Amino acid sequence: MTILQAENLQIFVENNRSVVNNISFNLTKGEILGIVGESGSGKSLTALSLLGLKKCAKHSYINILGHKMNNASEEEWRQIRGNKIGFIFQEPMSSLNPLHKIGQQIAENITIHQNISKKQALKEALNLLKLVGIQNAAERINAYPFELSGGQRQRVMIAMAIANKPDILIADEPTTALDVTVQAQIINLLLDLRQKLNMAIIFISHDLSLIKKIADNVIVMKDGNIVEYGDTNTIFNHPKKEYTKTLINSINKLNFNKKSSSDILFQAQNINVSFILKKNLFGRPTSQIIAVNNISFNLAQGETLGIVGESGSGKTTLGLSIVGLNDYKGKFLYQNQEISEKNRHLLRQQIQMVFQDPYNSLNPRLTVFDIVGEGLRANFPKLTKEQRKNKIISSLTEVGLSPEDLYKYPHQFSGGQRQRIAIARALVLEPKLIILDEPTSALDVSIQAQILTLLKQIQNKRQISYIFISHDIKAVRAISDNIIVMKDGKIIEKDSAEKIFKFPKQAYTKQLIESVT
Repeated sequence: MTILQAENLQIFVENNRSVVNNISFNLTKGEILGIVGESGSGKSLTALSLLGLKKCAKHSYINILGHKMNNASEEEWRQIRGNKIGFIFQEPMSSLNPLHKIGQQIAENITIHQNISKKQALKEALNLLKLVGIQNAAERINAYPFELSGGQRQRVMIAMAIANKPDILIADEPTTALDVTVQAQIINLLLDLRQKLNMAIIFISHDLSLIKKIADNVIVMKDGNIVEYGDTNTIFNHPKKEYTKTLINSINKLNFNKKSSSDILFQAQNINVSFILKKNLFGRPTSQIIAVNNISFNLAQGETLGIVGESGSGKTTLGLSIVGLNDYKGKFLYQNQEISEKNRHLLRQQIQMVFQDPYNSLNPRLTVFDIVGEGLRANFPKLTKEQRKNKIISSLTEVGLSPEDLYKYPHQFSGGQRQRIAIARALVLEPKLIILDEPTSALDVSIQAQILTLLKQIQNKRQISYIFISHDIKAVRAISDNIIVMKDGKIIEKDSAEKIFKFPKQAYTKQLIESVT
C-alpha cells in the first residue's frame, strides 16, 4: 500500500536556482527507503519538502496518506507534521531546547496534536522514554539536554518524533557523529519501532554501510537529481551509474602503503586524567571520574597511530592532554624530552591539533588569512606580512585550496573545505606531530576519502606523525599503521592495524569491526 507519492519535486532557492530537480519516488507502508548522497545533493531539502518546510514548484505533486498537499495551507501542513509524519533532525543538541527539560519537550509535542492534559502528556512522555531505551527514565525525564550523552539525546529526538504514532518517520542523519556501538543501538531501536508501530521510514544518510543494512530501497542523489533508484541489493551489488560505484568504493578502496620510521618521536608513559564531579564544604573531592587510566604508547616518526573507541572511552581527553588542554599525571616525551609547563610553549609549533568540528573550531569572524596565519604570528613574530602570506598560500595550496580563498570566511566553504582549512592551519607551522580528532566525522564518504588521501600524501611528503582519533574504525583502518582500542579510559587492545582487524583478541574489538563489515 502506497502511503506517500512524490512526483516532479522541484525546489528553488535564492536567485531562482534549482537545488532539487523534478525527482519522483513512492513509499509503501512499513518500507524503509534510504536516501544517500554527498553534502549538497539535496537529500535533506527533499525531506523538508515532505513536511512543507521547503516550498516546491507549482507543478510538484505530493500525496501523503491520500491528502494532496500541492496547495496545502499552513494549517493543513501542521496537521501532517508530527501527527502523520515524524522527523528526527540531524543534530539533537541543536534541535532540543536547552532551557526546557526533555519530558516537557516531549509532552508539548503530544498536547499540540492530542486533546489530553499536561499531566497525561508527561505520563505518556515517560512511557516513550522507556520505549526508546532511556535508562532510569523516571529520573531522566527531568533532565536537560546538556545532561545527556549524544546517544541519549538522539533517543529523546526519536521519542518526540514517534510521540503521536506517525505513519511515516523521516530520519535525517540520525547516527552522524555517534560511535559505532551507539549507532547500532539507534538502528536496532528504529527497526524495533517500525515493527511495533508498523511505520514506514525514510532514512537519510551519507553512511552507505548503514543504508545497506537497513533499507529496502535506495535513492542515490547528486546535484539535486536522482542518479539511481531501486532495491538495496541491486543498487549495492550491481550499481549501473559510475557515481554510485564511486560512492560505494570510496572508503573500501583506501589502502595506503605504510612507510613509518623506527625512530621514536613521541611517548606517553602512564598517563592518567580525572575530572572532579563533586567537592565537600572544604573543597575536597568527594566524587570523580577517571577519564584516562594508565595509558602508555610509543609513536615513531612518520607513523600513524589510530585510537578508536566509543564516546566516553577517553580518546579525545587523551588527545587534549597531549597539547596541554587537560591536566594529567604521568609523562609525555617528545624526542626523549619530557614535556612540562616550562617547555610546552617551545613545543607548540612541533605538536598541532585538528579538532573534530571545523565549523566550530574556526572563528566565523576571521578570514582564512587570519585563521591560518594566527599560529605564524604567535610563533614567528619577526615574519613580515608578505612572508606570512606566502606561507599561508603555500599551506592552502598543499591542502587543495586556492589563493583566491584567502579573504573568505568559514561560512563560505563546504564541510570538507572547512576541514582542509583546519588542516592548513596546523600544517603552516611545519609540525612533526599532528593530533587529528575525528577529522572525518560528519563528512560524506567521498569527502572522507579525499581528506584521508590528502593526509597520507602530506605525511609521505613531510614525514609527519599522526595520532588519528576516531570512532570510525573503517577510516582508522585505512590510514593507521598501529591501532589502540580504548574503552572506559583504558587500552584494551594494542597492535598493528593488520593484526587488529585479522585477529582481534577482545570481544569489544570484534564487535567494533563487525559493526562495519
